[in-house]
This record gives sequence, C-alpha cells and structure tokens, in this order.
Amino acid sequence: MNANRRFFTWIVALMAPSLAVVLAIHLAASTWERVRTKPVTRSLRVTGSAKQRIISDLIEWQADIATENADRTASYRTLHKHVEAATQYLHEQGIPADAVRVSAVSSTQRIETEYITVGDQRIQRRIPKGWSTRQSISVRSGDIATVERVSREITQLLERGIPVSSGAPRYHYTKLGKLKIDMLARAATNARERAARIVRAAGGDGLGKLLAADMGVINVNPANSTATSWEGNNDKTSYEKDIITITHLTFELP
Repeated sequence: MNANRRFFTWIVALMAPSLAVVLAIHLAASTWERVRTKPVTRSLRVTGSAKQRIISDLIEWQADIATENADRTASYRTLHKHVEAATQYLHEQGIPADAVRVSAVSSTQRIETEYITVGDQRIQRRIPKGWSTRQSISVRSGDIATVERVSREITQLLERGIPVSSGAPRYHYTKLGKLKIDMLARAATNARERAARIVRAAGGDGLGKLLAADMGVINVNPANSTATSWEGNNDKTSYEKDIITITHLTFELP
C-alpha cells in the first residue's frame, strides 16, 4: 500500500510542471480572447461656440475729494464743504440722490522725516505736517448717458475750487447670469451641428449617444475683441460687449 502511494505521489510530482504550463497557456489564451473580442468604442469630440453682442444697462463711477490742513478739524470742515458742493453739482446735472453714495471720511496725519547732525551722530526726527482727509462719492445708475457726461465734465468742479479726482466709469450687464445659461445651450447646439456635418461629410451613419459634455470658459469682452483667458474674461470697461461661450461634446459613432 505504501509503495502504491509513493508511486502515485511520484507521478503527480512529475506531471505538476506540465499541468501548470497547460493552465497558464489556457489562462493567457482566454484573456487574449476577451481583449481581442472586446468592442472598441469609436467617438468624435467637437467644440461648439456661441457669440452675442450685449449692451450694458448699469454704470458705476467714483470721484474722490481730498483736503489738507495743519489743523485736523479745519481739514474735516473744508472736506465737508467740498463734498456737499460736489453732491449738489451731481443733482443739478440730473443724477438723483438715491444713485449717489458718500463714503466715510478717512483721515491721515502727514509726517515728514528730518535728519539732523548732533556732534558725531545723525539723528532722525518725525515732524507732524498736518492732516489729510479724503472722502469718496460713488454713483451707480441705469442712466448711462447722464453719468458718462458728468464723468467727462468733472473738471467743472476743479474750476469751482473743489479738489476732485475721478476714474473711468465701469459698465455692467445685470442679466448676465441668465444669458450665460442660454448661451451655453446655443454653444452645445452648435457643437452637435458641427459633429453631424463632419460625420455626413465623411460618409458616416450619423451620431450615436452623447458620451461627455464639458463647459468651456465664458468670455465677456469689449465689442469685437476675441481675447480669451483660462479663467474667463469679464470686461467692465466697455459699454458694448461680446459674450462668447464654448462647449466640448463627445459623441459615440455607430
């Protein structure tokens, strides 16, 4: 009995390498067959775009008034008088009171540094030179023509002795959020039309299902500008603007 068992064990040990090789070949062949027979998905990725001219419906503009005086109270008093005169001027020019905002007063002590020599030493002294006060007047209105005109004619305040400075107006389109959604839909439609034309021109059988859709950046540029940015542009310098939207669609090909 022991001899038979030893003989059987010897046979199994002798055949084990062969069985392992056969099993490995079988597994490799099965894997290759699965890979070879797996269907390959053919796809087409296209870019669609949409562009529309928009007209700003809101304008923002800011003017600053600054005064200086050796006495802090006197500087405040002079500033207050100038700001009242400036706001009154804006009302006279057709800008209503509810469109005008006046900021809080900021006050800074002016300090000059002076160096004097005492013996072998050079000493630094800080000498007070009075006070600077500043206040901003901002305008936010839908009456773009009036605010534009006033911003151009602000030098009239200088002629009246009011120390005013101003920047360029900023233009906004308040319905941009809803428009972006509509523009993205138009860009997606454009992408599908492009894909269909490409397939027809190549003699294909049409488009399959949509595999992926990616929204590109949205650029709001000055009119006729084609500038792009990875983060998207949002121009505030121009009254007329162009909004450009982009989408990327991937379709399955039958």
